[in-house]
Amino acid sequence: MTWSRPLAILFALSLAPAARAANEADYTAAYAAAEAASKEASGLRNQWTVTVSALAAAKKAADGGDFDGAVAAAKEAEALAKASIFQATSEKEAWKAMEIR
Repeated sequence: MTWSRPLAILFALSLAPAARAANEADYTAAYAAAEAASKEASGLRNQWTVTVSALAAAKKAADGGDFDGAVAAAKEAEALAKASIFQATSEKEAWKAMEIR
């Protein structure tokens, strides 16, 4: 009986997916997605400077071989770009509600 609980915990942990290090392909995919979203935001004239900074940080990390950091920065840049796209599209119509009638 004393061994059943630790064995159950070990068994459950063995089923958990193991974290793996990001590689160059992971970075390339994440950066491409972030860059596409950033270009869309730029086309809407609402590209945030923090998005550009996050893209630069991703590139710098990748150039240094830190693909985990590069993927994280690229995903942050994509999230920021998508937020700026949301802001641009929602404010495109929102101003009408603020118009004095």
